[in-house]
Amino acid sequence: MGKTDRLAKKPYERELLRLQHELVRLQEWVRSEGVRLVVVFEGRDAAGKGGAIKRVTEYLNPRIARIAALPAPTERQRGQWYFQRYVEQLPAAGEIVLFDRSWYNRAGVEHVMGFCTEEEYRLFLHQTPLFEQMLVEAGILLRKYWFSVSDTEQEKRFRDRLSDPMRRWKLSPMDIESITRWEEYSRAKDVMFAHTDIPESPWYVVESDDKRRSRVNMIAHLLSTVPYLAIEPPAVVLPPRPAATGYRRPPRDLQTFVPDHAAKLAD
Repeated sequence: MGKTDRLAKKPYERELLRLQHELVRLQEWVRSEGVRLVVVFEGRDAAGKGGAIKRVTEYLNPRIARIAALPAPTERQRGQWYFQRYVEQLPAAGEIVLFDRSWYNRAGVEHVMGFCTEEEYRLFLHQTPLFEQMLVEAGILLRKYWFSVSDTEQEKRFRDRLSDPMRRWKLSPMDIESITRWEEYSRAKDVMFAHTDIPESPWYVVESDDKRRSRVNMIAHLLSTVPYLAIEPPAVVLPPRPAATGYRRPPRDLQTFVPDHAAKLAD
């Protein structure tokens, strides 16, 4: 993708805001109708998953739409059925859950890095379509997005993180390792798609070399696949403030205030 293909900032911000308004309407429909929506975000390191999730949730109610980004499993969790800790994160009626990486860790990093056995990997490929079919049959709306980034763009983003102290924390040892294992991850992704790109829960690929374009494309697609309706909010009338009854606030010097740091900015 060349620079001429990158979406300009103004149309991006205008369309993103429009889509985020629709996401709020989607949220209200999910809440009022008791819908359960799961959105899976997968892809290579630095593919843009986190930025997309941030834009999806920016104006949503965190009590309705939450992010599931699980850490490495504990010793106890390693002794559970593999899908068990992900099942605990599934939404109840009226909720949206966005998985920032998901059970597909086993098909990617765990398999490539040798964190699971070959038997565990093969069992995952066999069970995942069955697991997802059960979710869909139970009435859960399941959407799976794969963010696709080129090797040159990924390396550029890694270098940007390396030189930016505000984002340096994003560059993990696993990220570094992924550079030398590009083809292994590519093969793992191809095998994963071959087994889990099923009619009940297909994969949707998001071209993500241009972050702006990928975000609006992904959100627009998600909205297009969910048959939500506009829910009229209840009428709210602010009551008049009651007349004062003689209450007096305590003296200000009895409270500890945050220093006015902002005052220094005017100097």
